[in-house]
Amino acid sequence: MEFDKLREVIADVLNVDPNEVTPETTFMEDLGADSLDVFQIVMRIEEAFEIEIPADKAEHITTVGEAVALIKSSRS
Repeated sequence: MEFDKLREVIADVLNVDPNEVTPETTFMEDLGADSLDVFQIVMRIEEAFEIEIPADKAEHITTVGEAVALIKSSRS
């Protein structure tokens, strides 16, 4: 469930096809995101999942799968 919702957030922020987004997809290399894009994605994740992601953890998110794991750990 987290992945599908996250995929929609990413597709919306980066204006990409949701089908391009897989757990192995990297934000910068595969999707062409820059640091501002990643920041916007983190903000949208916090809003969509009603969680808070510490800045030190957000800086180390490079793949969609890592973002899903962080969402799951923040919700438990």
